[in-house]
Amino acid sequence: MAEIVRHPKALAVNPLKSSAPAGAALACLGINRGMPLFHGSQGCTAFAKVFFVRHFREPIPLQTTAMDQVATVMSADENVVQALATVCGKSKPALVTLATTALAETQGTDIARLLKEFRAQHPEFDHIPVAAVNTPDFTGCLESGYAAAVKGILDAAVPETRHAGKRKKQVNLLLGSHLTSGDVEAIKDWVEAFGLRPLAVPDLADSLDGHLISEDFLPVTLGGTPVGELATLGEAAATIVLGRSLHPAADLLAERTGVPDWRFDGLMGLDACDRFTALLAELSGQKVPEKIERQRAQLQDTMVDTHFMTGLRRVGIAADPDLLHQLATWLAGMGSEIVAAVAPAKSAVLADVPAASVHVGDLEDLEDLARAGAAELVLGSSHAAATAERLGVPLLRAGMPQYDYIGGHCKTWVGYRGTRQALFDLANLVVHNHEHIAPYRARLLVRDDREASQPQAAAGGRH
Repeated sequence: MAEIVRHPKALAVNPLKSSAPAGAALACLGINRGMPLFHGSQGCTAFAKVFFVRHFREPIPLQTTAMDQVATVMSADENVVQALATVCGKSKPALVTLATTALAETQGTDIARLLKEFRAQHPEFDHIPVAAVNTPDFTGCLESGYAAAVKGILDAAVPETRHAGKRKKQVNLLLGSHLTSGDVEAIKDWVEAFGLRPLAVPDLADSLDGHLISEDFLPVTLGGTPVGELATLGEAAATIVLGRSLHPAADLLAERTGVPDWRFDGLMGLDACDRFTALLAELSGQKVPEKIERQRAQLQDTMVDTHFMTGLRRVGIAADPDLLHQLATWLAGMGSEIVAAVAPAKSAVLADVPAASVHVGDLEDLEDLARAGAAELVLGSSHAAATAERLGVPLLRAGMPQYDYIGGHCKTWVGYRGTRQALFDLANLVVHNHEHIAPYRARLLVRDDREASQPQAAAGGRH
């Protein structure tokens, strides 16, 4: 069990954390005709919008209650009611996610009460589910905000029912924030290979996979999980949960519907992929398709080919808890040593990271730990690029945001094929940068010094 270490700093020197409201917005962006709405200032919303646009390179629908100085001091309650009425009336979304920001939370906003007031004043919008969640910027991270929004969406849109198994082929997929749109698509294909019907919540593969549309402008999300389908979650044969941060949402769904669930922390590496494949074979009653068997054999061969580059490799990782755990477990399984592990917020999954310790901190902490541990490779978002450059080691980009790497938002990491490609990417980084990696270069200099002194000693012995 890893030791969890908190750094008692007054501020983040080199920030790693992305805000919880942004995570709530991301969850809503995976719902068809969804609309994220921030209760806060226009600046908070603009920052999140730019964050997503740079990562996905797509237009992002995002609205705000536009708190100003007067509303901040006096009261912003009317802003929430008016914003909800405006959004529901003009944009006609199928679902709204109302998320608080640090400004609203500091003011002490009771977001649940304001939602009730909106329902009382505007009964004409009762058919539009609204998920109201508390996501202050000053606590948690993108992952925790995403998880809170998923739970809120299920609470708002899934009715109490006891018809589990009515749809014998349907498998619910509760998907964590650590999964890319490419991951979501790969997982859906994986489930479909066994003759099952996946219902992903949220479904970023259908909304933010990067595809051209005929419409010039849409005020809401295009693609994603249809809100009407959320009502059928209680009729599925099973629910599969990917990401420990979604356990509270999974508990709510299981309590409300009675559908049995199976939970995975990640889907990278041979062991995790085998367990997921075995589960799908059990749920479907079918043999493992030959295509899946071949993908497994391909991964095994890649593991043999790349273990020279991953074995005893000293690695530093900075990411949200679920992603940190998935990446660290995968690398440890390939013989790497996690010498620096940093997450922006505390989570139960951090204790299971295969490292001596996990630090709750920022990228400055990652840099210090990686330098002390002589890390040879760093995994993190584009924000870690400068850190890796100062350390003199290559960076394998993972997580959000990736604004200096094209296609990072739809790269596939999970499954036999995703793990295989990740191994190729990591191995190529090591091969192409081997002699330039600072810790390796330092060992070369020591070896050269030793070799230079040995002939002199031998020559002195002969005389």
